[in-house]
Amino acid sequence: MEGDSAEELLQTYTDFDIRIVQEHRGLKLELIDAPASAFVDKKLIRGVRENLFSVLRDILYVSSLITSDKRFEHASSSDITHLVFEVLRNANAFITKQMPNIVVCWGGHSIGRDEYEYTKLVGYQLGLRRMNICTGCGPGAMKGPMKGAYIGHAKQRISNGRFIGLTEPGIIAAESPNPIVNELVILPDIEKRLEAFVRLGHGIIVFPGGPGTCEEILYLIGILLHPDNKDIPMTMILTGPAGSEAYFEQIDKFIGNTLGREAQEKYQIIVNDPKKVATIMSRGLEKVTRFRRKHGDAYYFNWLLKIDNEFQHPFDPTHENMTNLELHRSLPTHQLAANLRRVMSGIVAGNIKEEGVNLIRKHGPYKLTGEPELMKQMDNLLQSFVEQHRMKLPGSHYEPCYEIIDA
Repeated sequence: MEGDSAEELLQTYTDFDIRIVQEHRGLKLELIDAPASAFVDKKLIRGVRENLFSVLRDILYVSSLITSDKRFEHASSSDITHLVFEVLRNANAFITKQMPNIVVCWGGHSIGRDEYEYTKLVGYQLGLRRMNICTGCGPGAMKGPMKGAYIGHAKQRISNGRFIGLTEPGIIAAESPNPIVNELVILPDIEKRLEAFVRLGHGIIVFPGGPGTCEEILYLIGILLHPDNKDIPMTMILTGPAGSEAYFEQIDKFIGNTLGREAQEKYQIIVNDPKKVATIMSRGLEKVTRFRRKHGDAYYFNWLLKIDNEFQHPFDPTHENMTNLELHRSLPTHQLAANLRRVMSGIVAGNIKEEGVNLIRKHGPYKLTGEPELMKQMDNLLQSFVEQHRMKLPGSHYEPCYEIIDA
């Protein structure tokens, strides 16, 4: 069952509950009135079982780590990075002697059939080149590349392919992991999830999507614009099927008008050419390998990447915080990128996260203010997401969770 509403899911299964039972050999999960789709011949599907224990593992570990280590009460930038590292290490996400081959694929959960098929074609080409896939673990553009790569791996007789899903509690409550994911990791919040993507992955491919995808693009661009990161190789490709030219032109125009030409130089756009995408990514991974070897950085975790505090500390998308965001092109470019990312993060929360949906229901839409020309650009971009049904899954009604107010 694919959906993007935690509230609807909970209403459908009102009697469902999970109890943690402590035994002398460890913990046991007791499922109460679980959905029948989770069972085959009265036995719990293995993938579902593994995902349940992944959630338990990460939530308990992070809780105990933060409680026991006083560093994380007022965490510095390096402390946050170490927390991300520890969560990934505890989840066995590191293969220390493996050459860089993890490609992060970002894109919308609500995409059309042609876009979904294209993500599979790209994934297939990546799989043929022995690359592993890391996504946000949900449906749509998070599922397609994994499905395609799985076939590519089969042709290469790769039996230990990695399909890594990185998520966080607010997202996994609304979007369940797709069945291809064989390594699920739950980070404490969206900021640490994003940091895990860019430190664990070796290259980024972005498919068409909505505000969540735009948030990811702005996050990575904001980081790559930092002077300390100018020499760090990170291939970033925006790609989609024929017909997606207008979508990427709009994204590219928005980035150019808000963050400038330097930001546009951090990525390349390739339309309707899966083989070219995979070939360029393969070359990018070779650059990463040479760079990490030269500078003594780990293949499995990008320690050298500089990430400023404004990209790391959790943003609470309350109405007050959303209204108070500074959205002016007079800001330093990396600061504007961070605030634009926060806008998109808030809209994602208002669209699908239970806490955000409840805030919108109680207080009405978020009020966004800023420089008139910049806000006009943002309004055009967000409106295009609405018109293209990128805010919610196709067939579901979308009520905007934001209003853009003239400054």
